[in-house]
Amino acid sequence: MEITAAEVMKLRKATNAGMMDCKHALQEAEGDFNKAVDIIRKKGLAIANKRADRDANQGCVLAKTDGKSAVVVSLNCETDFVAQNAGFIAFTERVLDLALATLPADREALLATKLDDRTVAEHISEQTGVIGEKLELAYYGKVVAGGCSIYIHPGNKLATAVGFNKEVAAQVMKNVAMQIAAMSPIAVDKADIPADVIEHELEIGRGKAQEEGKPAEMWDKIAQGRLNKFYQEATLLNQTFEQDGKITVREYLQGVDKSLSVSGFLRFSLG
Repeated sequence: MEITAAEVMKLRKATNAGMMDCKHALQEAEGDFNKAVDIIRKKGLAIANKRADRDANQGCVLAKTDGKSAVVVSLNCETDFVAQNAGFIAFTERVLDLALATLPADREALLATKLDDRTVAEHISEQTGVIGEKLELAYYGKVVAGGCSIYIHPGNKLATAVGFNKEVAAQVMKNVAMQIAAMSPIAVDKADIPADVIEHELEIGRGKAQEEGKPAEMWDKIAQGRLNKFYQEATLLNQTFEQDGKITVREYLQGVDKSLSVSGFLRFSLG
């Protein structure tokens, strides 16, 4: 049977599939639009299954905030060519908008959340069929706080989000979001470092002291000194504030407002 260009365009608009894929699906469905949509979706799932063992190391990392909540999402693909495609970025933005609007508990919950009439997971499978590469929701995180800010590094490979106990000037909050991007802290403050990480750092410190030939009675003291340096490098509030170089992030925040503090942050990067 003859398939019109208008029918093909209607199916393309509904599925984002290629023109020829839409035409072939309509021919196979004998002109039945709903059946043609199902054919396109099944094709996407089949391609997704075939490419399940591929590495999706490229992608698009984005963040967004409404001032009180912030989310970070990474949608991964196989090649940088796809990662820079406007359609791929737009799809990532749709998932990001959904995440901010619904604030799912975790990545699995976001995948199960409905976007229009299908789940995010189903959309990703369909887009795999359209694009021809493995797509994967590699990361999702959220921060809910008195005030929030985000930072997306140019190129969409790194994004951060940070929450504060109160809302302050937007530039102040963004400065901290940029600090997180640049210095990659693992926790807000000393108290947030897990006990096993602290013990591991102390063991490393003792081992280095022994290797350097220091007296055994000094190992613990030397290890503690190295641990303090670890705190300065790995905890956000104790890091040197990069935009100043002379004060810590804690001192920077207290200079703005004595009661200002960071409640949590997210950082995700590709590679």
